[in-house]
Amino acid sequence: MSRRHKRGRDVNGILLLDKSTGMTSNAALQEVKRLYGARKAGHTGSLDPLASGLLPVCFGEATKFSRFLLEADKYYRVTGKLGVRTASGDAEGEVVETRPVPELAETALREVLERFTGSIEQVPSMYSAIKHQGQPLYKLAHKGLEVERQPRSVIIHELELLRFEGDELELEIRCTKGTYVRTLVEDIGEALGCGAHVIVLRRLGAGPYEGQPMYTLEQLREMALDGGTEALDGLLLPLESSTSHWPEVRLSEAAAFYLRQGQPVIVPRAPTHGWVRLYGADSGFLGVGEILDDGRVAPRRLIQEG
Repeated sequence: MSRRHKRGRDVNGILLLDKSTGMTSNAALQEVKRLYGARKAGHTGSLDPLASGLLPVCFGEATKFSRFLLEADKYYRVTGKLGVRTASGDAEGEVVETRPVPELAETALREVLERFTGSIEQVPSMYSAIKHQGQPLYKLAHKGLEVERQPRSVIIHELELLRFEGDELELEIRCTKGTYVRTLVEDIGEALGCGAHVIVLRRLGAGPYEGQPMYTLEQLREMALDGGTEALDGLLLPLESSTSHWPEVRLSEAAAFYLRQGQPVIVPRAPTHGWVRLYGADSGFLGVGEILDDGRVAPRRLIQEG
């Protein structure tokens, strides 16, 4: 048996995994990779163990486009508990402070939420994965250490109040990459004068993926037992789905040949700026490119032929 075969089979595509609570993103990835018998796979942005929901898993050639999902906007639904602050900003952390929850009219609450819509500054939690001198902050936090963190700018596109009952509020959030939902809920709690922490967090969308079917590990295990890897392969989205919101550029086979050699090419009626999806006249999806200042299309991430 070849060494390549022992390492797994070549699988290409994107799976929309519905990660369950209580599991790390890496543990979920390794289980999915094992079920598929895949040689190469990676996820596109960690979810905390407390969180559930969308975790796109890229197989094979799809890993070349994972950075675009990492940088994409995200969509969450979160429930926060008012009146209680925890060390980690979520239900898994030690309670560090309790305060009475003031009587709040819904109009007043919405006014506070308005202050957190648009471009805001966040100080990352000590329980985040940001590194300080090579060490993730959460590892320092578990040792009882705290270091100074610089504020980061993020954009909250939408912050919608879904439910407000007693000491709980449920929100829908559409935001840019790098937004810390725990920190956002904590900051809202402070603005309300009582503190808060996250008790439920679910990711519902990432980039172009929103509203499509997601699959839990339990579903994948059952499908693998019933239909093997062939059944699992049927769940994969095509490579280009991760950039489906970009313009499409069709190349002649001659232009596609030179593009594959790493050379920018002139394409009539191509967009004038930005990123594009590239297709050959006969060869299908080639990868993604970027429009240069002189109007030529430059290759950026190309898939292997065949």
